[in-house]
Amino acid sequence: MASIPLKKNKNKAGAGKAGSFFSQWGMFFRQFVRHPGMIGSVIPSSATLVDRMLDQVDWQGTRLFVEYGPGVGTFTRSILDRLPADGTLLAIDLNLDFVAYLEAEIDDPRLRVVHGSAADVRRFIKEAGYYQADYVLSGIPFSTLPEGVGEAICAETRAALRPGGAFLIYQYSRYVLRLLNPLFGDVSDALEWRNIPPCRMIRAVRQEALAQAA
Repeated sequence: MASIPLKKNKNKAGAGKAGSFFSQWGMFFRQFVRHPGMIGSVIPSSATLVDRMLDQVDWQGTRLFVEYGPGVGTFTRSILDRLPADGTLLAIDLNLDFVAYLEAEIDDPRLRVVHGSAADVRRFIKEAGYYQADYVLSGIPFSTLPEGVGEAICAETRAALRPGGAFLIYQYSRYVLRLLNPLFGDVSDALEWRNIPPCRMIRAVRQEALAQAA
């Protein structure tokens, strides 16, 4: 599916002031009702979960951050608050309503929103003018994806990360671990209770170098 970078709405102030809580929640709820398998929860992520996920990032060394399934921008705005001035946030979403919402609500030259599948992440990275990503963040509910799609996304994500880069995932089940373990040598899993429902925080790091066969 082709990427669709939309025009920025220059009347908006900036990432921190974009949209109201009620407009975000209303959009999120409507899309959950229409596409429950794509979103995973009717309640957006808590501020505590957002902070704990993003505290894992070396922001000074980040130039390209990729977000899968940004939705109404619950993580997007916080990423932009932390991202260096010369960094880029590439947000990929299959839902055109979310793509249009983010483009209308967030006016930040570091943000590039594209419509398409996370399985095409390497193509989107190339189109954005980069070779590899420093971090990829995902809230995609892997347990509800069609057969083979989750495997493809995880494999493409590993290939898209620089050595030492990390795939950060927040989920309500441990299903994705079976997809990550064969691909990443360093996978960790923690639980954040201060979220509704409690959410798993998974980090998979692409190793600097694979061990050579004897």
